[in-house]
Amino acid sequence: MAIDNVPLQEILEQIQTGVVQLPDFQREWKWDDQRIRELIATVTLNYPLGVVMTLETGGRSPFSSRRLVGAEAAAETDPNQLLLDGQQRLTSLFQALHVDQPVQTTDSRGAELALWYYVDIAKAVGAESDRDDAIVSVPADKILKKSFSRRMELDLSDPHGECTAGFFPLHIIFDEGRIAKWQQRFVELGQANWDLWPRFNKSVIGRVQAYNIPVIKLPSTTTTDAVCSVFERVNTGGVPLNVFELLTAKYAGDREYGSEHGQHYQLVAQWERIRKNLSDKYTVFGGSDNDESNGLLNSEFLQAVTLVHTWERKQNRSAASVSCKRRDLLDLPLAEFDRLYPVLEQAFGWVGEFLAQQYIVHPADLPYRSQLIPLAAVRAILTLRGVQSIDAAMMERITRWYWCGVLGEMYGGSTDSRFPRDVEQLIAWTDADAPTPDTIEEALFLDERLNTLATRVSAAYKGIIALLCKQGAIDWYYNQTPFTQASLLNQAVDIRQIFPKKWFTGRKVTAPANPNSIVNKTPLSNRASRNVVGAPSAYMPVLASESGCRNEWFDDVVATHLIDPATLRRDDFESFYADRAKQLLGLVAEAMGRSTVTREISER
Repeated sequence: MAIDNVPLQEILEQIQTGVVQLPDFQREWKWDDQRIRELIATVTLNYPLGVVMTLETGGRSPFSSRRLVGAEAAAETDPNQLLLDGQQRLTSLFQALHVDQPVQTTDSRGAELALWYYVDIAKAVGAESDRDDAIVSVPADKILKKSFSRRMELDLSDPHGECTAGFFPLHIIFDEGRIAKWQQRFVELGQANWDLWPRFNKSVIGRVQAYNIPVIKLPSTTTTDAVCSVFERVNTGGVPLNVFELLTAKYAGDREYGSEHGQHYQLVAQWERIRKNLSDKYTVFGGSDNDESNGLLNSEFLQAVTLVHTWERKQNRSAASVSCKRRDLLDLPLAEFDRLYPVLEQAFGWVGEFLAQQYIVHPADLPYRSQLIPLAAVRAILTLRGVQSIDAAMMERITRWYWCGVLGEMYGGSTDSRFPRDVEQLIAWTDADAPTPDTIEEALFLDERLNTLATRVSAAYKGIIALLCKQGAIDWYYNQTPFTQASLLNQAVDIRQIFPKKWFTGRKVTAPANPNSIVNKTPLSNRASRNVVGAPSAYMPVLASESGCRNEWFDDVVATHLIDPATLRRDDFESFYADRAKQLLGLVAEAMGRSTVTREISER
């Protein structure tokens, strides 16, 4: 890594010719007018701006690149340096001091502006403390009007108007020929200007033309992961980049692919096609990458691809371990992604079907999105090994693993080590004699956990609701058949309190019973929930009547929710709670393939 003091003029010329460009993962980001004026004032005073950082490419950039704003029209060329830190400073200076067109910026409220920048010569040769006031921005037409008035104040639309006003145009400051002509017009206007010009030339023009910027140059041998890490550390003011954006730029810059196909690889377009195909077929994958609460994210898809890639490398002994950390994703070769993504797209389709079989059909009801990553990777690896359909025994194992992860809340913390372990152990578990995966062995569900599961924040909460539907719960209004995957969506099924909140007004509840816990909640259609008002003994006959169901038959419907209807008909909350908690614990134990654990046992 080298540090050089590079003349500002040289850097701006390199930007113009394309020697210096931006890596494509750099986001567009405009400085506002005030910051640009302050920046220019800093340069005219020869104050330091801070270090700029570039990556030397050696003629072969690891990323796709683009020109800085204002330099787009120059002839296409490969960059020798990619600008990692200093984009806004150099873009602002390039547009204001080097380009013969208005600077594209914003005001303090974010409104778009196109401005020219000038120096008020009379103010600039005064006290340096007044230098900020000497830097002036004017509209694109170069007509500066008084505030709150249409009356013209200054007309800078031609050199005569500029000289008359004593406003020097900064965009010509590195053009000696234009400066000379401007100077001649200026001094011809009177003796006072003869006296001003030498002082202005020395204190402003000379300083800008001699201004140097320290540039740290990372060598072309710097790894992609290191480049991205450095970029994110120095760009603390921007939005952190994600791996998908970095890979988008890296793949677009892949020369072998470009030479073979005659165009850049378009990862964004590829992902949009994959996402649309999956979300069109499986509602659980709905949403987009812009909504963190919904859908399947591109980062999750990339992690699954990388798990498969590193698993294959470990099998052929070209990698030491299975992994999908950030470093592994950034090292994923384009050729490998292009080979594996169709297999993973198919695998996520299988995952969508698997989730539907578990009665998880809406993004908001998905316990853990992260758990889908190793699940899809496992299905993809089985496909690559020639397994086109999973037999009943293996499906039972995978289902048990899934519910242990959900109900044991195993994916709520760090997953860096769990992902590869689950992939390797589940693949090995295709052999019935192989050890049981750690996620199953380590998963626990404490009996008392039921009392604290109160919102969708918990994966176990969502899981138990899905299991209630899966085991055959019937809606209390549409009570002809159990819930189906379609009816969960069509009937606007949501989670409702069985003993309504208002029923508890003025009543004391004995612990551990908790009116807000999942024990007092169940999935019901929006239509049924309208009648769940007041005491259960009062609303049950109404629901039975409105749904055309005899009371004794309606009791059978209620029982499909693992509820003793007799406790509801006598409004006995404590008895209801104890019975239902016992039944829900049995449901959990069956899904996990093991008993739930009491606090006393767990503490031994």
